[in-house]
Amino acid sequence: MTNFVKEACVESLEEALKTEKLGADRVELCADLSQDGITPERSVIEKAKAQLKIPFRVMIRPRGGDFVYSEAEFDVMKQDISFCKAIGVEGVVFGILKEDKTLDLDRISTLVTLSKPLKVVIHKAIDETPDILKATEELSKIDGISTILSSGGKATAKEGISTLKGMIAIAGNKLEIMPAGRVTNKNLDEIHQSIGARAYHGRRILGEF
Repeated sequence: MTNFVKEACVESLEEALKTEKLGADRVELCADLSQDGITPERSVIEKAKAQLKIPFRVMIRPRGGDFVYSEAEFDVMKQDISFCKAIGVEGVVFGILKEDKTLDLDRISTLVTLSKPLKVVIHKAIDETPDILKATEELSKIDGISTILSSGGKATAKEGISTLKGMIAIAGNKLEIMPAGRVTNKNLDEIHQSIGARAYHGRRILGEF
């Protein structure tokens, strides 16, 4: 028995259903992972809600590229969150930065408030911030964020282990730190032994599908 959650990162309903069969505890539903994931079509979200038996969280990201958004893009994010809330998905996943790469805490707070009572995951945008531990501290003060997804500022979770452990220490019981970044079925146990997180995220966390 594993004592942690395995979250599969998928870019279609078919992949979501496959990973559920393989034993995923949870799914992050995206579109276009070649751009590191953007918001999936609403019809896909609706079908996932109807067909998946495990909880799933939806990527809220209007486009690929950076995480600095225009007012129009921010409005799209709000509308997508409202839609997810209306159909009752488990959670939403987003992140917003300012031009200087620090967290846009005002906009993040606005979206967190809008998202309630859904789970809120702040994604790997945090890995681009100049001080990840400071950013973790700032997020831990926003009521309503449940998880931070991070590779500790490195290309892989394995390389980011020391930062991830620091983030877990700061987050305490307030937030779940979910390591991501080349986490696969082959290295998951080894990474877990080093980090001891409550959940892990990966495209290949259940192997090839």
